[in-house]
Amino acid sequence: MKLLLIDDEEPARKIVGMSLRSDGYEVLTAENGKSGLELFEKEAPPIVLTDVKMPGIDGIEVLKKIKEISPETEVIVVTGHGDMDVAIQSLQLEASDFITKPIVDEALTVALKRAEERLRLRKKLKEYTDNLEDKVKQATEEIRQRYEFEDNLIQHSIDGIIGTDKHGKIMIFNQGDERIFGYSKDEVIGEIDIGSLYPPETAEEIMQGLHGKERERQDMHVWRETFVVGKDGDKIPIKFSGTVLYKDGEVIGSVGFLHDLREVKQLQQELIRSERLAAIGETVAGLAHGIKNILGGLRGGVYIVDNALKKEDMHRLRTGWDMVQRNIDRIAGLAMDLLNYSKERKPEYERRSPNTIAEEVCKLMDLKAKESGVEIVRDLDPSIGDVSPKGFHRCLLNLVSNAIDAVTFDEDESKEHLVRVTTRSESDGTFILQVSDNGCGMDEAVRKQIFSSLFSTKGSRGTGLGLLVTQKIIHEHGGTIRVNSEPGKGSTFVIRLPSEPHSHEG
Repeated sequence: MKLLLIDDEEPARKIVGMSLRSDGYEVLTAENGKSGLELFEKEAPPIVLTDVKMPGIDGIEVLKKIKEISPETEVIVVTGHGDMDVAIQSLQLEASDFITKPIVDEALTVALKRAEERLRLRKKLKEYTDNLEDKVKQATEEIRQRYEFEDNLIQHSIDGIIGTDKHGKIMIFNQGDERIFGYSKDEVIGEIDIGSLYPPETAEEIMQGLHGKERERQDMHVWRETFVVGKDGDKIPIKFSGTVLYKDGEVIGSVGFLHDLREVKQLQQELIRSERLAAIGETVAGLAHGIKNILGGLRGGVYIVDNALKKEDMHRLRTGWDMVQRNIDRIAGLAMDLLNYSKERKPEYERRSPNTIAEEVCKLMDLKAKESGVEIVRDLDPSIGDVSPKGFHRCLLNLVSNAIDAVTFDEDESKEHLVRVTTRSESDGTFILQVSDNGCGMDEAVRKQIFSSLFSTKGSRGTGLGLLVTQKIIHEHGGTIRVNSEPGKGSTFVIRLPSEPHSHEG
C-alpha cells in the first residue's frame, strides 16, 4: 500500500520510512507541507502520515487541504508531547488518528491498522454501491446482503451503538458496547433499558423524547463528554451522541453512539507525567541560580557571625545568625518542593475538615500579614464536611503566602489590602477553596506562565516550584485549579476538589 510521509526532520523521515518499508509499505517522503501536498496530488496515496510542526504549511493545514481534495484519505497526525489541544483539533478536522513524538512502533502500527481497516470498509462499501445496478436481478439476495453488511458495520464498529424500542428497551448492543460496559449482548438485549446503562441525565432526556411527539423533539446530536458505569462498577469516560427515532411523526425508538475515552484520558495522564519529568529536568538546570543566591546569603550570614564573634558584638551576631537561619529555611523549602513535585503519589485523604486546615493556615500567616499591613479575612462554609486531601495544608499555605506577597508588591497605598480565604460546599459533593487578594494582579502573559516550570514573579526570592507543587497535588486528587486576575485589581485562585472517592470510603 502506498503511504506519504511528511516531516521536515530528515532523520525522522529516514528512520520512520525504513520501518514502514520493512512493514511492506511503498513510502513516499516530503520534507515540508508544500512539497507534500504537491506529491499527494500527483500520487494520491490512501494514507498520509504528517508532522504538525513544520515551517511554512504546518500539519494542520496539510490535513485541511488533503481532506478538501480527498475526504476518503486517511491522515495520521504526529504531534509533540503536550500538544493535546492540537491533537484534539486534528481529530475534529477528521484526522484518522494521532500519535506523539518520539514515534513508538507499537503506536504507529495500531494507528496504521485502524486506517487500513477504515479503508477496507470504505472500499467494500464503494464496491457494493458501484455494483448495485449490476445486481438488480438478484434483488432478494442483495437486500439480504445489505442488511447483513449494515449489521456487520454496527456490530463491528469501534464505537458503541445502542438502539432501543419506543419504550427504551435495548434492542441493539454491539461489540463496541461490550468493550465499553463489560456486558455481553445476551445480558442486555431485551433484558434491561437505557436507564441502567446511560448516565441518569441522558437517560431522562431520551425517555422524555420517547414519550413526546416529533415536533417536540430535542436536539441531542451534539457530542458531549460524560461517564457511564461498567459491569464491574468502574466509571468509564465517554463521548455520547444520540437521538430519538421517528416514523410518520410517531416515536419508533432511539439510538445512542458512545465513544470510549479511556485511551485518550490515559494518554492525557501519560502526557502530564512526561511533561512533569521534562519540567524536572528544566528545574535541575535552573536550580543552580536559586541555590547560588541562597549560598550567597549563607556566606554573608556566616561572615557577619565570624566577625561578630571576633569582636564580641552580640547585635551583629544576632543579625548574622538570622541571615543564616533564613537561608537554611529557604534551602529546606526548596528541597521539600522539589521532592513533592518529582514524586508520584496516589490520592490520599485524611479525616480533617478543610475549614480546620484553612483556619490553621490563616493563623500561621496572620503575623506575616500584619507585618505587611494586610488583613486575612475568613469566609468558611460550616457544611463543608470533615475529609481533606493530604497535602491540602501545603496548597493553601502556598496560595495564602503568594496572596500576601502580591498585596505587598502593590504600589497603590490608598487601598485597604485584604486577603480572603473562602470555602464552599457544592450540591454534587465537591468543595471549592478560593484565595483572593486585591493586590498588584497579573496580566495575561504572566497568568499563562504561573503554572510553568520555574516561573516566578518574585525574582531571586522565588523558585517557581510553589504553584507547580500545588497544581500537582490538586490534579492527583482529581481536582482543578484556575486563576482570574487583572493588573492593579488583584487575583483569585479557585480550587475545585471532588469529595472522597468511593475507594477511600468506609
